[in-house]
Amino acid sequence: MFRSPRTPRGVGRPRATRAVSAVLGLALAAGLSACANDPVAQQYLDGDSKGYIGSAGLRVDEITPDERKDPVDFGGTLDSGEAFDSTEVAGDVVVVNFWYATCGPCRVEAADLESVWQEFADQDVSFVGVNTYDQADTARSFAEKYGVTYPSIIDVNTGDAKLAFAQATTIQATPTTLVLDKQGRVAARIVGQLEEPSILSTLIKDALAETA
Repeated sequence: MFRSPRTPRGVGRPRATRAVSAVLGLALAAGLSACANDPVAQQYLDGDSKGYIGSAGLRVDEITPDERKDPVDFGGTLDSGEAFDSTEVAGDVVVVNFWYATCGPCRVEAADLESVWQEFADQDVSFVGVNTYDQADTARSFAEKYGVTYPSIIDVNTGDAKLAFAQATTIQATPTTLVLDKQGRVAARIVGQLEEPSILSTLIKDALAETA
């Protein structure tokens, strides 16, 4: 398994998630008071929809196993200068976060992403960032300032990592966070700033609980 100099475990591995569970509904309840009258948010809580739109424009989508597309093979050069390939984290649930340093929501959610990473660092879960705009020195400075310990692919020069996901999901907004199942398929997508760490934690737990 891949090991980064900043990472206690390997980069994240993709994992599939099931339709929103009652547990996720409870975890989100506290954060949904501002959109209690939003029918999409209410459908999410009721389990009638895979989509949830949060108070700040956050959107969470889960993809059932039978609707998932092919596994995504991706890689690139990390901010450490090392080469990374997704085969190095095959079999894990992988969290992939698309970001860049001057993105305000990326700064705000950095601590929450790190806290979730630490929560699952001793399990079969890997995290990897994909920086779509900055060079390695800027990405490293961001990581040091905001306490991010998982590595990031520097994708600005080639766009290869972002392109690799194009067949499975559209990456149009930043930040976007994907959860890949154990087969490497996109199982969940969070578009916008993560409002509560529990949202991502529950998606990961769902993915871990799935049988391959």
